[in-house]
Amino acid sequence: MDGLLFDLRRWRPEVTVRVIADTLMVSAAFTLALILEFEWFVFMSPSPVGKLLTDTFIQAWTLGLPLLLLICLPTFHLSGFYTRNRAYASRYKVLIIAQAVSIGYLIFGFVSYLFPQVVPVPRLALISAWLMTTVMLIGARLWSYIWELVLPSRASSSVTTTSAQSVRGESSQRILVIGGAGYIGSALLPMLIERGYRVRLLDLLLFGTEPIKDVLNHPNLEIIRADFRNVDEAVRAMRDVDAVIHLGAIVGDPACTVHEELTIEVNLMATRMLAEVAKGSGVERFIFASTCSVYGASDEVLHERSALNPVSLYARSKIASERVLLQLASERFAPVILRFGTVYGFSGRTRFDLVVNLLTAKALTEGKITVFGGDQWRPFVHVADAALAVVHSLEAPLAVVRSEIFNVGSNEQNYTIRQIGELIHRMVPSAELVELGNDGDRRNYRVNFDKIRRMLGYAPRWTVEDGVRQVLDAFARGEIEDYRDARYCNAKSITHIVRLRSIEPNNGWVNRLIDPGAQPANPGASVALGKDVQTTVASAVAP
Repeated sequence: MDGLLFDLRRWRPEVTVRVIADTLMVSAAFTLALILEFEWFVFMSPSPVGKLLTDTFIQAWTLGLPLLLLICLPTFHLSGFYTRNRAYASRYKVLIIAQAVSIGYLIFGFVSYLFPQVVPVPRLALISAWLMTTVMLIGARLWSYIWELVLPSRASSSVTTTSAQSVRGESSQRILVIGGAGYIGSALLPMLIERGYRVRLLDLLLFGTEPIKDVLNHPNLEIIRADFRNVDEAVRAMRDVDAVIHLGAIVGDPACTVHEELTIEVNLMATRMLAEVAKGSGVERFIFASTCSVYGASDEVLHERSALNPVSLYARSKIASERVLLQLASERFAPVILRFGTVYGFSGRTRFDLVVNLLTAKALTEGKITVFGGDQWRPFVHVADAALAVVHSLEAPLAVVRSEIFNVGSNEQNYTIRQIGELIHRMVPSAELVELGNDGDRRNYRVNFDKIRRMLGYAPRWTVEDGVRQVLDAFARGEIEDYRDARYCNAKSITHIVRLRSIEPNNGWVNRLIDPGAQPANPGASVALGKDVQTTVASAVAP
């Protein structure tokens, strides 16, 4: 009974469409089979028998079709056609469909055999209807898959249409954004609210509410200030949610090395727990923020299927998280992985530990642009364009983004570090460009972004020049007092909080920072390292 109630609560318009389509296909197959059988008997029989045959076939149709539907539709439901259970979602879907149709027709045939006077269905017609129904149901589902696969451009038009509707305030979806008060999240929240989404934010607000001050009091924003590693808080946050956007993490190579055990717990173990809670809560779309740092060091132009060569704990933790999410994928749970390029530009919580912002700040305040490892390639993307990619992934048809990985950026914004320094020097000619040797950072990667443009119609709106100009304008307006302040640097912020012992594994992150009198959280309420994920964690930690 509980399972039935759960299914009814999760019943959606697309499920009704599938039920109607199946009803029409079963009806069409049964009707066509009877007509063909009737025509054959009329052709072979003398005219006086035709009237009797007509009455018999009319009775077979008027009584047999409702009975057939009454048997087949529940059978289809129990086989997972509408709930999309694990068996139906597997690679054996065609066999499951054929089996369900066969069971339905066997039951119907048995009933017609027991009561031939009530349901006088000819055996040949029954066999023909069974074959046609099987072909129609399999063909319809196969065609749906091919349609989405071969014509991904539909995604772009769908994104445009949905965006237009959302801008008019027509969206009523509730979106959970985890870690939404950070660098990308503070740029994303206004976009979602502007499109009419109801947004629930799960965040510890380590930097206060300043990063989201522009939307803080908006009626469509609900804030849960809590540790996303806490299972109870995660379950509460995902109630009645249509999609999850997971941006929460310790971000960046230097920040992740401050406390490696904490990094694994936050970046990997918490991600697994959140995905499992989302899947158990019936949330289909789970958008995960990964990084192009997973490519590590390579002289090739890399795409989503290229070999990964991580050179940092941060990258390894993201690769491990991607694998965990893809392993959890099913017909009813669709992870979407976004590998962001090197981000730049301003948002509610701006960072100055990223190359474009940092070199621009140094050029303006110190009159020097110091470049390390100038030959190293990086793909760049503005923080607003990173947020826009999340919106595209949210609004694209689920069949297009299901279990897909997308590089986020543009081919035109692949630059060497030297080229970035020269670009900034052209815009701040009074600064001195100083090029030094490698600083130990082994990353070197150029990335191809054709897939996200082709499948989602995504195109960045910002250029690196625009981002540099944005930083210069912010300094000119006096918005940045000291770019070296710890709040602008992830590694400094994490180091500071760890020294205060406000962040430790299994202590609820910053419970004592939020409430100085609070005791460390119960480890049982936070993420625990299960045996089934130990191998994945080990691979993430290993260099």
